[in-house]
Amino acid sequence: MAVVAGGVAVGGLAVALAEPEATRPVDGSKAAGLRAGEAGAERPGSGAASSIRSITIGRSVRGRPIRALRVGSARARVKLLVVGTVHGDEPAGRAVVERLRRVRPPRGTALWLVEDANPDGSAAGGRHNANGVDLNRNFPFRWRPQDGVYESGPAPASEPETRAIQRFVERERPRVTLWYHQALRMVVRGEGDPALERLYSRRGGLPRRRLPAYHGTVSSWQNHSFPDDTAFVVELPGGRLPAGDVRRHAGAVLALARAVAPPRVTAKPIPYGEDRRADMRAYARRHYGIDDYRLRDPKVIVQHYTVTDTFPPVFNTFALNRPDPELGELPGVCSHYVIDRDGKIYQLVSTRIMCRHTVGLNWTAIGIEHVGRSDGQVLANRRQLAASLRLTRTLQGRHGILTRDVIGHNENRSSPYHRERVERLRDQTHGDFVKASMDRYRRQLERLPAPASLR
Repeated sequence: MAVVAGGVAVGGLAVALAEPEATRPVDGSKAAGLRAGEAGAERPGSGAASSIRSITIGRSVRGRPIRALRVGSARARVKLLVVGTVHGDEPAGRAVVERLRRVRPPRGTALWLVEDANPDGSAAGGRHNANGVDLNRNFPFRWRPQDGVYESGPAPASEPETRAIQRFVERERPRVTLWYHQALRMVVRGEGDPALERLYSRRGGLPRRRLPAYHGTVSSWQNHSFPDDTAFVVELPGGRLPAGDVRRHAGAVLALARAVAPPRVTAKPIPYGEDRRADMRAYARRHYGIDDYRLRDPKVIVQHYTVTDTFPPVFNTFALNRPDPELGELPGVCSHYVIDRDGKIYQLVSTRIMCRHTVGLNWTAIGIEHVGRSDGQVLANRRQLAASLRLTRTLQGRHGILTRDVIGHNENRSSPYHRERVERLRDQTHGDFVKASMDRYRRQLERLPAPASLR
């Protein structure tokens, strides 16, 4: 869709734009169906200040507390867990945890810090807990009886420390978990998101390597139990970490937090009341044979540019519910998101509601507009492109949309989801975001963490 000076291009024609005007706040229940927290959308001025909270999540065999400290907002959508010690004779990670107590996590994220998951072992200076069990062989995934150094305990999750960690992980569902060990000097390749492992490897200055598939480990239990989350082991060097290494590894943790932080989305809903919903329902019946205005289980994300230089004309056009001149149909055209040239993301309509933005796909597509006048201009704008990629990846994760189904407006006819009951519209398309541009866009999208990591 192209918002042109004086109108929105629909099938090569233009819908007259309203004069720019100040936008009044609109109640989300009647405007665009936005709900609190959707897609990270927030109203100006919302958000919680960073905070710190310490809790006891369990006790060791000898009754010592296992404590977790939250750094960041209790309302953070994304949580990361960092555990300094699992084996009592491998304490170097605790210095990284201690440094992380003083950081401010990226917006939308919180850090849960467990300095010591094995306080009895640490007190004794040994690998095992007070029962002589290697806690990292006691978790209930691929557990088997083992003796000696890797003593696995009499049964899966037989140890109170194991059960405390299990309960905490199940309750908090950290998106990313780091388990510090010593002294193999590597990031251990696991079953989680490889992009996150590679990121830590680069920032932490350690190679990423594979170890044997040990039985009963906590990271394998997490990755098996929660396949959309990522847990992996960082093997630090032996001995005490120098201050510079502590800073570097704390920085690597924050890099992970930035990588999975939700995009900042400002809720700016257009009016989408009962009349517009009825119009959208009637449109869906005519064009798709669907008697509903709601967008159920979207399968496609369509990228557009506006052919404007600023956001206000786009908002004012979409806010109107006027027939387009080509078909004389209601509802008025709109898109779910608009990304301004400075990278600011606006959400105009809930992703639970259809918008008219792409012929043949409105029944199953989320629309994203970019303020700009060409594919090249948008792709060359680093801030705008970065915001677009992060928003798109997040929507992929939340809705299970494949990268091949992230398309440009010009690619609408080649989508397997394209359907149109009005014969003369079956070949209609627009010139924005052609295949060559979208091939470049999709390649950059695939360099980001997996969609599940940004859901």
